[in-house]
Amino acid sequence: MKEIANGVWPVMITPFTEDNKIDYEAVQRIIDWYADHKVTGIFAVCQSSEMFFLTKEERLELAKYVIDHGHEKGMGVIASGHVAESVEDQIAEAQAIVDMGVDSYVFISNQFAAPDESEEVVKERIQYLIDHVKADSFGIYECPYPYKRVISPKLLKWIADTGKFAFLKDTCCDLDILKAKCEAVKGTSLKIFNANAATLLESMRMGVAGYSGVMANFHSDLYAWLIENYQNPAEAERVEEMMAFLGATSMVECQVYPVNCKYHMNLMGVPMTLVTRTRKPDELTWNKVTTATAEQYPSSKIIEIDQFYACEQMFRKAFFG
Repeated sequence: MKEIANGVWPVMITPFTEDNKIDYEAVQRIIDWYADHKVTGIFAVCQSSEMFFLTKEERLELAKYVIDHGHEKGMGVIASGHVAESVEDQIAEAQAIVDMGVDSYVFISNQFAAPDESEEVVKERIQYLIDHVKADSFGIYECPYPYKRVISPKLLKWIADTGKFAFLKDTCCDLDILKAKCEAVKGTSLKIFNANAATLLESMRMGVAGYSGVMANFHSDLYAWLIENYQNPAEAERVEEMMAFLGATSMVECQVYPVNCKYHMNLMGVPMTLVTRTRKPDELTWNKVTTATAEQYPSSKIIEIDQFYACEQMFRKAFFG
């Protein structure tokens, strides 16, 4: 099994053209930005990628592009797209992405069973899938949509003991549960990546391997610095300062993500439209904005991201000099 390296694994957003097609020029710019901002690997075709709103053909095409071009830049690539209704379609799509050369194919935990079904059912479904998809490495993402199924430590131990899983994107946001999960996978090849910024530092001290969350699309290099230095006694005070900044700023993901992220990408010099499929155009004035000129569009949400970006720059200057 190929090891999933410790570090930062952003959940990649999908840029669209004005006529609502995937903008591959902008996809390449995001990949280049990741490479320049100390990203370890990319989690492609995930919820941030708007995978529930992509066609099967788009999911496969996007996965292939990110796998090929992410690997060219020296980054790992894992991918999901596990949204098909029938098990047969799930297996076929997973196999197609595995055959593209993905480092690990990631299942969505809520696709294993309905909310009222037990973890025994989940085990049966997982076993069936890994028996029918020819791959050496799998992952699981506790995706909150359409409902969140958090994997228990007991079930996670069984998953790790199959020897087929290398990655868990954890969204429990609970340090006690994370501690139990880290204990459950100790000595196995499965690594846990925390999606919650506020608990990241403490969770890494418990054994979490890194960060795979929304905020890596805003300032992944700051997360990379934290992960690189959190065990360095000489940086102990600055580690706490960095964690305080990352935890506080992570509240921006509760704004109008991923539209705010696309706007922020423009501020960072990664141009793209703000077109999204997750929200109807009449719900947001954001969709009318294709440049980073907030003065022309005085939405409070836009102004908040302008101020967020300014705070980032002030923090960088004060922290790094």
